[in-house]
Amino acid sequence: MSRIAYVNGRYLRHAEAAVHIEDRGYQFADGVYEVCGLRDGKLMDERLHMERLARSLDALRIAMPVAPAALGLILREVVRRNGLTRDAGLVYLQVTRGVAPRDHPFPARPVNPSIVVTAKRLNMARIEAALSQGVSVITLPDQRWGRCDIKSVGLLPNILAKQTAREAGAYEAWLVDREGFVTEGSSTNAWIVDREGHLVSRPEGPDILSGVTRKVLLEAARSEGMKVVERPFTPEEAKSAREAFISASSAILLPVTQVDGQPVGNGAPGSLSLRLREAYMRHCELS
Repeated sequence: MSRIAYVNGRYLRHAEAAVHIEDRGYQFADGVYEVCGLRDGKLMDERLHMERLARSLDALRIAMPVAPAALGLILREVVRRNGLTRDAGLVYLQVTRGVAPRDHPFPARPVNPSIVVTAKRLNMARIEAALSQGVSVITLPDQRWGRCDIKSVGLLPNILAKQTAREAGAYEAWLVDREGFVTEGSSTNAWIVDREGHLVSRPEGPDILSGVTRKVLLEAARSEGMKVVERPFTPEEAKSAREAFISASSAILLPVTQVDGQPVGNGAPGSLSLRLREAYMRHCELS
């Protein structure tokens, strides 16, 4: 089956889908995106993803391209046309300011925002292997801009960090701010379980993207009676922690068993991490 994309009102074969050369997303990274997980063909935490999309668009002063109800229909139609109604996968949604002659200021005349939606099946074998064995991370300086809470398509520092991690044989890079604290991963949120057994996550703010999966994991942890502390932590604390893990819509939660070449805990996936992942599955909203 050929993959199908939605582009500005049309469903097209993935290989034929395209946007205008002067789309401001292409020219300036002037746009935002969301990635929503699929479980058994159902959207995971759609409401929270759409709320964050609205916040990101509002921060950049880009109009919502279609009504929320219509957007929900588009997402589901893309899922259906890609044959993912019973699968685990991801739906990618991107909205840019639209097409206009290349100039840094906003277009002088109103333009319609551009919207693209794609979907793909997840490699569950790869995720299961990472879940059972754990993954490694390295730490790098955080070189991103000051509004990481906006889910912007401008991801060049993230890309460079991820590539550096892969070249080092690691799964992810944890970014470290000027004060020496971990902010988040290049495409994930960062967590530890400290020596006292507290689940530790950096609090929301402009220096991290408030992950939807992170938000639901926090809710699930509190409902399960886990001790939660939202505070920064250092790479050194992570290396001496009981457990560590990363979270994202693509894999929910993956245990981190090594930081900068040093084992975390006993070097195996931690029991609290695995318990929390199961709790997430019970708390996420499917629609």
